[in-house]
Amino acid sequence: MQTTRDRALSVANHAGARLLHGLERVVIRSSEVPTTPFLPLETFPWIPSLEAEWKTIRAELDDVLAYRDELPSFQDISVDQASITSDDGWKTYFFFGYGFRSDANCRRCPRTAALLEAIPGMTTAFFSIFSPHKRLPPHRGPWRGVLRYHLALLVPEPASEAGIRVGGEVAHWEEGRSLLFDDGYSHEAWNDTDGVRVVLFADVIRPLRSPADQVNRALITAIGRSPYIADARDRHEAWEGRFEALRGWDRQ
Repeated sequence: MQTTRDRALSVANHAGARLLHGLERVVIRSSEVPTTPFLPLETFPWIPSLEAEWKTIRAELDDVLAYRDELPSFQDISVDQASITSDDGWKTYFFFGYGFRSDANCRRCPRTAALLEAIPGMTTAFFSIFSPHKRLPPHRGPWRGVLRYHLALLVPEPASEAGIRVGGEVAHWEEGRSLLFDDGYSHEAWNDTDGVRVVLFADVIRPLRSPADQVNRALITAIGRSPYIADARDRHEAWEGRFEALRGWDRQ
């Protein structure tokens, strides 16, 4: 049941999204990289080095997946996600989010956290876990000042039955390989297999010419200070307190 606080946050989120969408034309005109639905992996020079470490990240993920049922659903952390997912089929394991760092989650996956912190302009990062037969309907991100990155860590067979459509273009995940796309386009994702699909999900600041770059970074900082992010942080910390009590994940 949605609380008064949830309703107020929803109204604020929608108002903020409308404002951001109105400013996007300036950002897109100043983009130093393609504004196509999918972008070439050569856009960011750090991608090959991250791909080279995918098995290390996968090993840390495997430890996390032993507790998959206890992980939070995305809408339990970010309430506005309830518009596209309402079941427990999309689980998350957050590392970073607009200035917030989950110290406990990073401590459990130290190599993954270190690799993520080395990504220039990274704003958000987490393990994105799709349960079998999970689907997300068409939707779009709130702000094209960031680009979305996926590193496929666990792709069940048949891989052709798990994929993502962005702006009408379809791609499929391949373990150890990356996808880079603009989530400002309408996009949808699905896992029609009987297995679990996991990607390392990160949002990265879009390279822009000045002065749009400064405006973009200021807006991203403002998002990090918004009630929406504060609420998500509170929700995550409440979950983290419960998760810490699980056997095998005690504080050290």
